[in-house]
Amino acid sequence: MKLSEELIERGFINQFSAETLKEITDTNPRVVYHGIDPTADSAHAGNFVVWILLRHLINHGHKVIFLVGGGTGMIGDPKPDVERSLSSPEVVAERVVKLKAQAERLLGGKEITFVNNYSWLGSIDLITFLRDIGKHFTVNELIKKEAIANRLSSENGISYTEFAYPLLQAFDYLTLFRQYRCDLQVGGSDQWGNIIAGVDLIRRIEQKSVYALTVPLIVDKATGKKFGKSEGNAIWLDAEKTSPYNFYQFWLNVSDESVIDYLKLFTFLSLERIAEIETEFRTNPGSRSAQKTLAYEVTIFVHGQDSAESAVKVSGILFEGGDIMALTAIEKNILLENAPVYEVTSETDILDLLVNSKLASSKREARTFIESGAVTLDKEKVDSVTIPVTLEQGNIIPLRRGKKNFVILYRK
Repeated sequence: MKLSEELIERGFINQFSAETLKEITDTNPRVVYHGIDPTADSAHAGNFVVWILLRHLINHGHKVIFLVGGGTGMIGDPKPDVERSLSSPEVVAERVVKLKAQAERLLGGKEITFVNNYSWLGSIDLITFLRDIGKHFTVNELIKKEAIANRLSSENGISYTEFAYPLLQAFDYLTLFRQYRCDLQVGGSDQWGNIIAGVDLIRRIEQKSVYALTVPLIVDKATGKKFGKSEGNAIWLDAEKTSPYNFYQFWLNVSDESVIDYLKLFTFLSLERIAEIETEFRTNPGSRSAQKTLAYEVTIFVHGQDSAESAVKVSGILFEGGDIMALTAIEKNILLENAPVYEVTSETDILDLLVNSKLASSKREARTFIESGAVTLDKEKVDSVTIPVTLEQGNIIPLRRGKKNFVILYRK
């Protein structure tokens, strides 16, 4: 299968500036660039899909330039509703370092060139820029761009600072074309106007044809929500912002409607293997086998094998009754951080334990749960209403009422 066919099948393609996609991806190897502004010190799942696309391009012989916008990040791409708050140069510089390190880790081992556009934007002469670059843009063109048009029609309007952003991104493309012969820029669908501005600028100044390609907005089909910070549901790639366990849980809980799409976009499993997973999943969706595969594969890629294995084990304890004794000390801490916990300080009666841990509203209800066989302690069914419960220091055991209600009993 040709790269163009695979990218279409996987769902990576939104728009491209050529007669056919194969003209861009299937001919001679290209120098591809993707840029990210340091609006935060970590990328999130919304950015991540483009990073996966870069890996596919690299695997098929294309060279990649990864640009971190230390210059454009001090300005800010126009948001569709409000003006961005400007970050200090020191904060921007710190974020640039962190984003570069993150990209190097996730895209490492591949032939990638990392650049910071502050190295040219930070020293550019204003008069020269306006004469050599600004004269190639008309206000008529700029106000047609979606984000700018939205802002112009709002009460807040738009500052000249953000209004000029497309010129800066276009100049980035021109600079990379001149320095590296870069001839393809890729980004999210919201970047189409900015990318095309660079394509047009290079055509006007250099009389050369270069290309643009964007990926679609990633949306959960069940909720209609997109991946990204603006929706308030950002899933960060930084383990300190979203723990590996919570990262795993996010993918484990994606909707049935979207999971196969996400397997194609966010994993490197072959399309043939994904088709097999889809068949198995459609036969028994209750198994959530597709979600488990997705969560495991993406967590391995972002956080490594050990973190993925730990997330699987802890998740098994919480939702499938796995063996707590098999957990490492680190995994036990993950469990205590993410499960409902009730601290046991001394020997206590099982009825009191059920009530105090909120698994029962009264001793009468607790007695009913036990007599109906609904209560288990460390995987053993509780068949007496009078048994005492004692934990040694440092021990943890699960107390369950039915399949979905549980607490982790813990003694410090």
